[in-house]
Amino acid sequence: MVKVSVIIPTMNEGQSIGVVIDEVNAALGSLPHEILVVDTNSKDRTRDIAASKGALVVDEPRRGYGRAYKTGFERATGDVIATLDADRTYPASDLPSLVNMLEAKNLDFITTNRFAKMEKGSMSAKHRFGNWILSTTTRILFRVSLKDSQSGMWVFRKSILGSLDLVSDSMAMSEEIKIEAFRKFRCVEVPISYRTRIGEAKLSSWKDGSGNLKYLFKKRF
Repeated sequence: MVKVSVIIPTMNEGQSIGVVIDEVNAALGSLPHEILVVDTNSKDRTRDIAASKGALVVDEPRRGYGRAYKTGFERATGDVIATLDADRTYPASDLPSLVNMLEAKNLDFITTNRFAKMEKGSMSAKHRFGNWILSTTTRILFRVSLKDSQSGMWVFRKSILGSLDLVSDSMAMSEEIKIEAFRKFRCVEVPISYRTRIGEAKLSSWKDGSGNLKYLFKKRF
């Protein structure tokens, strides 16, 4: 039986982290698993709540979405790695079926498509348009079949990490890991539900969106 390492980056997610950890534990049940909360200088009770729920809290003072995940990857002890945001937007209840799919279909990497079953109000029109631009650019530049290049819910075999050239420490790592995996391994994209977040958004729309677009061209050329 595989062990699953669930990695959740956090920065001031005290309103939601407890709910997310509870959902993960309820979903995975008796399946061997660990939850790693990679925290960047939270000033609220994020760390205390996560620890009280049994999660391993990993300090990562260096800012950056990609940096947090790289640190989590280094600390993970599972055969399979799963990722979630700390704001409860992603359905932790889907984790068992995604892990089963990975094993049953002999896949290496599964990413998810939020646009398939998006809850009303979970993403602004501006963010949907930005995601369309980034996903379209990713398909054109790298010839990978992705409808949602920015999704932050993935399930994959830890063993492939050594073959992925992950350079970005920023939000661009989300598209980078998919490009690397889809070009080198057996991968699929599956539909998921996407819910309205709990708490304040940390995303800087223009800065992160433009940075991700520039990174695509930098990586390609």
